Amino acid sequence: MSTTYLGLDIAKLTLDLSPHPAVRARQYPNEAAGHRRLITQLQRLPGPLHLVCEATGGYEHDLLAALHQAGITVTLLNPRVVRDLARAKGLLAKTDRIDATVLAEYGRLFAPPPTLPKSPAQQRLSALISRRKEVLQMRVQEQCRGEHQHDPFVVRQGRRLVRVLTAELARIDAELQALQAAHPELDQRVRRLTAIQGVGRGTAWALLAALPELGTLARGQAAALAGLAPHNRDSGPWRGQRHISHGRPLARRALYMAALVASRCNPVLRLLYQRLRAAGKPAKVALVALMRKLAELANLLLKNPAVQLAV
Repeated sequence: MSTTYLGLDIAKLTLDLSPHPAVRARQYPNEAAGHRRLITQLQRLPGPLHLVCEATGGYEHDLLAALHQAGITVTLLNPRVVRDLARAKGLLAKTDRIDATVLAEYGRLFAPPPTLPKSPAQQRLSALISRRKEVLQMRVQEQCRGEHQHDPFVVRQGRRLVRVLTAELARIDAELQALQAAHPELDQRVRRLTAIQGVGRGTAWALLAALPELGTLARGQAAALAGLAPHNRDSGPWRGQRHISHGRPLARRALYMAALVASRCNPVLRLLYQRLRAAGKPAKVALVALMRKLAELANLLLKNPAVQLAV
């Protein structure tokens, strides 16, 4: 039997399902009871079923866990690609029901691969790294604001807040270290990555949180997922500059800092960086080349533990 693709638009309070003759209800509350009702309806459908959703920044978390537990195939998509399909079809209006219908059509047209469930360790790693990024950003913002304050009370309050955020960062790092120590597989992956000169524990944690697929990817895929694949901008005889874009920003930021360190301390990548600069490449272009090398090397090391590290 052919696979039935259904779209599900996820909002904070509601879930909107694309139309299907065997399902009467199209809207469900985005809570445990609504999840159970939705799963009961889906399990009554004959033949293979594939549910297509789009990421909402966290409102999909409990639903995905319930769907995976029920054994229902589900794919979580980048909202941008779904909106691009809607525009290509001439659908300029945007409602939850329209989005659900477009999600179902995306599934029928492209048969996207399913989103696999994350292990508890991977979920906790992602949550801690995300929180660490938020707290670090708050500290940087407060430090920048402090440079423009002159009132003594405001200055003292800002410094006190910076100290609090610094302490919270230390607590998050302690949680990450405990998580690594409690899971031997995660510990082994982190140790494998930190064997690369220029990659510290923070970078390794961020890479494993942003790219859980590391170690299973084909050549070139790790750099592409991190948004490091240059895209052409050509038209007729005109040749424009290539630019990197899209991908996962958390992985790209982590790789940038690692490449910056590697360009000075890594004996192999430092020579590559110097060779690119001597050939006239701008500093950022040379660093992006190092970032691609690091992404591919990280994937190779986790994919084949027998590989001997030379950098």
